[in-house]
Amino acid sequence: MDFQFTDEQKILRETIIRFSRKELSYDIRQHEKEGSFPWEAWRKCAEMHLMALPFAEKYGGCGFDLVTTVHAIMAFGYACKDAGLVHAIATQILCGLQMSLFGSESLKETYLPVICSGEKVFAQAITEPGSGSDALAMRTRGEKRNGRYVLDGTKIFISNGPMADAVIVFAVTDPEKRTLGGISCFVVEKETAGFERCKPFEKMGLSTLQNGELVFAGCEIPPARMLGREGQGAIIFNESMEWERTLLPAAHLGTLERILETCIDHARERTAFGRQIGSFQSISHKIADMKVQLELGKMMLWKSACLKDQQKRATLEASICKLFISESLKQACLDAVQIHGGYGYMAECELERDLRDSIAATIYSGTSEIQRNIIGRFIGL
Repeated sequence: MDFQFTDEQKILRETIIRFSRKELSYDIRQHEKEGSFPWEAWRKCAEMHLMALPFAEKYGGCGFDLVTTVHAIMAFGYACKDAGLVHAIATQILCGLQMSLFGSESLKETYLPVICSGEKVFAQAITEPGSGSDALAMRTRGEKRNGRYVLDGTKIFISNGPMADAVIVFAVTDPEKRTLGGISCFVVEKETAGFERCKPFEKMGLSTLQNGELVFAGCEIPPARMLGREGQGAIIFNESMEWERTLLPAAHLGTLERILETCIDHARERTAFGRQIGSFQSISHKIADMKVQLELGKMMLWKSACLKDQQKRATLEASICKLFISESLKQACLDAVQIHGGYGYMAECELERDLRDSIAATIYSGTSEIQRNIIGRFIGL
């Protein structure tokens, strides 16, 4: 591993930060109140090719490796204060990665260009009302009839779901096999008969992220819309989780870096009892812990990304990455509010929104408890 970034990577980071601060300074609080998605910001991000970072140039991508991509997403999470938008774009990239890794050439030619350009919004549908952490216990069926697959079932908490033009759906195609060999993956477009996108949920945080329920009732899908082979769904799920648990923590780590800098500035400027509050150990130790979490998070993030760039498995590393960074972000946000006192509790300070947003990071893409289960299995427990 080389911990020195190239000039190209440094310029990319600086460009994304400059773009985000200039072009994405919209009124997030207003979007939160309305529960609306910032479409203009989405289009600007598409013009900046943020959705295209890791994809081949022949499909309209930038051709970056994963290390460069997570470096860019970390910069985006650092400079863009709308975590809902950041998550929506990360979801778009993750769907593109599934398409790039497992899609037929026909599917890649059809969908990767519109994913890269942001012309069409994508979502992936795994979680169900009765199968959250136990994702592969899903009940959505994909029954083969007359040469086509008929989907029936409900997915829930689907990021980008209510506004998605196309959804990558996991469904049981062989109930006897269930997980290994029993689940398949399909691409379903919004116009498909029997497919319904329900209205977005009102959430504690990530308010601009459109997250909701998807219903499939007699939804017919041709075999050509299958991602990978029949029965390969569990393999696609496990592989894509490694990418997801590397990519999303990159955005979280960027937010943590911004929180750290905000607290340092406040600790230097704010005085109490005739001293800068940063001179008190009760404050400086909290900020020191943030710095430790940031630097250790970077090491785990780069390791996980490097392994995936080398086409190696990173199940353990990605779980450690996801667990450590998401929990670190949540703790940093709690400490930041405490450091800022009453002001930190006010909406205008924006730290309370960061705190609300951070809690979701420990839940989606596998809860912290699930990550600990995975780590425990790897160490023989």
